[in-house]
Amino acid sequence: MNEQDLNVILVPMGLLILAAYHVWLLHRLIKHPTTTVIGINAINRRIWVHAMMEDPAKTGVLAVQSLRNNIMASTLMASTAIMLCSLVAVLVTNGGGLPGVAGNGQERINGGDNTQLGLTVKIFAILCSFLLAFLFEVQSVRYYSHASILINVPSSAGMKEGVTANYVAGSLNRGAYFWSLGLRAFYFSFPLFLWILGPIPMVICSAVLVVLLYFLDVSTPSGGFEYDGGAVAARPHAEC
Repeated sequence: MNEQDLNVILVPMGLLILAAYHVWLLHRLIKHPTTTVIGINAINRRIWVHAMMEDPAKTGVLAVQSLRNNIMASTLMASTAIMLCSLVAVLVTNGGGLPGVAGNGQERINGGDNTQLGLTVKIFAILCSFLLAFLFEVQSVRYYSHASILINVPSSAGMKEGVTANYVAGSLNRGAYFWSLGLRAFYFSFPLFLWILGPIPMVICSAVLVVLLYFLDVSTPSGGFEYDGGAVAARPHAEC
């Protein structure tokens, strides 16, 4: 079986593995949020916002400092993403040592599908991954910035203007979701980089990445609780 046939079979298989896992994770997050790390963190962030907005005079500094740390983390990720985009663009322009790319009159180490079209598709996919990471992180900064202002509005005054704790918690959670999506885009770039070496390393990396993400994403709280969208109630823990 030649390289082209392997690309046609293994590359979609690797992408399907990643897509299937995230569809399963999304379903689990919607139906059983307390069995995922993302869901548990979202619930705790909502509780935290309610606590911070009860008395902003006492907790306002703590709230703003916490959100500032999140903004700094998102800014760092966004800066890294756009820097990697620039680096990949420079390497491609100069033929700077990418496998299968000839530069400065010297042949580089060939790996995988080294045709011009194949390399173009691979590099374009990597650039798209980093650009998506950048856009997601920028959106994360946007929502965190909104939340950092709204969280200092007292609950009693905010109710009159429509600024409720649930609204602020929603903005904070959306910022966290975009941060997670940006991080996923970084994770997704690993199989794409290995795709340059060939479809076999790419599909192996996809499978290993899914296994690692499973242990990072799935959580079984020891003191199980259920979330109804507005309050958290203690419930006997049940295995899912």
